[in-house]
Amino acid sequence: MHPDDPLPRTARIPGSKSLTNRALLLAAAAPGTSRLWAPLVSEDTLAFRTALTDLGLTVTAGPEDVYWDVTGTGRGPTGRAARVWCADAGTAARFLPPFAATGDGSFRFDGSAQLRARPLRPLLDALGELGATVRTTEGTLPFELTAAGLDGGRIAVDSSMSSQYLSGLLMAAPLMRHGLEADARSLVSRPYVDMTLALMRRYGAQVETSADRIRVLPGRYRPTDLAIEPDASTASYFFAAGAVTGHAVTVPGLGSGSLQGDLRFVDVLAKAGARVRVEAGATAVSGDGRLRGGFDVDMGEISDTFMTLAAIAPLADAPVTIRGIGHARLKESDRIEAMAVNLRACGIRVVEGADWLTVHPGRPAPARIACRRDHRIAMSFSVLALGSGVPLELDDPGCVAKTFPGFHAEMRRLFPVTTVISEERQ
Repeated sequence: MHPDDPLPRTARIPGSKSLTNRALLLAAAAPGTSRLWAPLVSEDTLAFRTALTDLGLTVTAGPEDVYWDVTGTGRGPTGRAARVWCADAGTAARFLPPFAATGDGSFRFDGSAQLRARPLRPLLDALGELGATVRTTEGTLPFELTAAGLDGGRIAVDSSMSSQYLSGLLMAAPLMRHGLEADARSLVSRPYVDMTLALMRRYGAQVETSADRIRVLPGRYRPTDLAIEPDASTASYFFAAGAVTGHAVTVPGLGSGSLQGDLRFVDVLAKAGARVRVEAGATAVSGDGRLRGGFDVDMGEISDTFMTLAAIAPLADAPVTIRGIGHARLKESDRIEAMAVNLRACGIRVVEGADWLTVHPGRPAPARIACRRDHRIAMSFSVLALGSGVPLELDDPGCVAKTFPGFHAEMRRLFPVTTVISEERQ
């Protein structure tokens, strides 16, 4: 990929969480058995898989989780009074209630304290409009859902906080009696909805789209085997590591045909001076260890990767401003504030606004990083420690298990200098 780089490294990135959990749901909604090859095995995907079994679906793992077989019935869950535990998985709390509402029964959804703090009101209001009975006090978990199928029809969903509300409704739409026509004008993170629609089409859904509207016709999904791509959001940390160390990092299986919008993070690295090559079967990034700053970038559509850029921005030669990320305040943590606080703990000057962050150049000082049970904080600051050579202590290194339990081991394999990060005993 970069033959001039003397030390190219190939990163072993696990499957996409976004693709794994969407495919689990679509396979569950199809009549028959679908096989998911190379699914992500992490806390979030296992929570999603378990929640499906709470709803009465059957998911069987192959040897060493090389594949998962999902057996669906072609309809929503029926004749059940189920308790569905979502753990920390936001996708479970947002994708599974619409699916359950197309069935028949009563369902209590709940999750961890962290997930209970994340908003669900727009989704729950939409389900009520479509005919489900929802009992909630705060518009968050826990809530009770009583279902007798959904008619569907036209709906406007406030998706300014999360695109997952709309993705969940769209995936359930073929099971609604009249399908669904949704207003898409207030949507954040449109690439994630586009990913949802692309997968729905693979499973046989009929979808019509425009800039303002998305229409899903009623019908049936079909069982479909699917190979899960490596996770583009997780790959961002390894691409950034290549840019700040001067080594080429290649991620096979993540290329120009990817369904994941977060692969566009490599375009941001190119703006910062990295060399980028995207081919059909792989993407490679390398740099000379120096980053170019002095630019503004809107990362609203790839907000899961803004923290990667913010964490390495102190190593640039001029300030970097990241915009369009206000909805990141409603993720596993307030991610704008969390990045600002932790970078300041490292002695870096940071200025923040409601939906933006400016990071100034500077040499980080040793610091203890507050991970806030947010995997992306731990992963991002691991790259800063690597690029700066400054020891940073993660107060919760194990939180990476949410999406990549082997993250620290893979970083050490590729970059042994990552031992400068002090990982507390878990």
